[in-house]
Amino acid sequence: MKTNPYQVNSKITLSSLNTLYVEEDAKKRLGKTRKQISKIQDTMYAHGKYSVLICLQGMDTAGKDSLIREVFKSFNTRGINVHSFKQPSELELEHDYLWRHYLALPQRGTFSVFNRTHYENVLITRVHPEYIFAENIPSIHSLNQLDDNFYQNRMDQINSFEKHLSQNGTIILKFFLNISKEEQKNRLLRRIEIEDKNWKFSKADIKERKLWDKYMFCFEDLLCRTSTDYAPWFIVPSDDKATSRLIVAETILKTLKEFTDIQEPVLDDDAKSNLEEYRKMLKND
Repeated sequence: MKTNPYQVNSKITLSSLNTLYVEEDAKKRLGKTRKQISKIQDTMYAHGKYSVLICLQGMDTAGKDSLIREVFKSFNTRGINVHSFKQPSELELEHDYLWRHYLALPQRGTFSVFNRTHYENVLITRVHPEYIFAENIPSIHSLNQLDDNFYQNRMDQINSFEKHLSQNGTIILKFFLNISKEEQKNRLLRRIEIEDKNWKFSKADIKERKLWDKYMFCFEDLLCRTSTDYAPWFIVPSDDKATSRLIVAETILKTLKEFTDIQEPVLDDDAKSNLEEYRKMLKND
């Protein structure tokens, strides 16, 4: 599977993109791919110079949680952390909007997966601009100030944030899980109709669904303005979950293979020359 066609390199219109793509043997191929990724992560951990940040965005029911479970299930738990960013807490609102995301960044040799990301700050707050007032920004006094210039400036700040991370060894990949409005309806209905999925349902999902067109506009804008060579966006057709997971996994694998300098460290010459002596010492211990 070629993954480059999913990368955002120019202006896009989400309504023109296919949300359904079915890849044969997707589950079987995913199993092989995630094992390869986990092996590279083990080498990364020993290498200790790079980290990986995976960002997942999408409408409710897009499949972010299950994708994380299936793509990263072969990982050693020491090598990965998952962070779900929900409504900011009082403590988080006492800092700038990127502060809580800095705290969750991956250390060298590890992965961090952001389930919803710093892009909520130019998505949710753009659909519901009144939320910005909770940030207590000194220069913001009215909704009229929350115009395109405000969000363009915020996206410029996010681009700078990601460029800084990239220049300091963080590999950044961002995925928008693109589902159709019809498929979202079907998934919401399953949450209602299947008893053990009831807990996933929230009446807020229905409220936000009514704002679908506004969300699509905001997603299109942020995808176009913040897809860069150092932190690219990939739009993944996600009506079929198995294929969606495979596309994400193969994109991650392809990217990591490009970093040919990720190698397990080797012993220095002195240690190598004395290995036999160390072996004998331990045998006789």
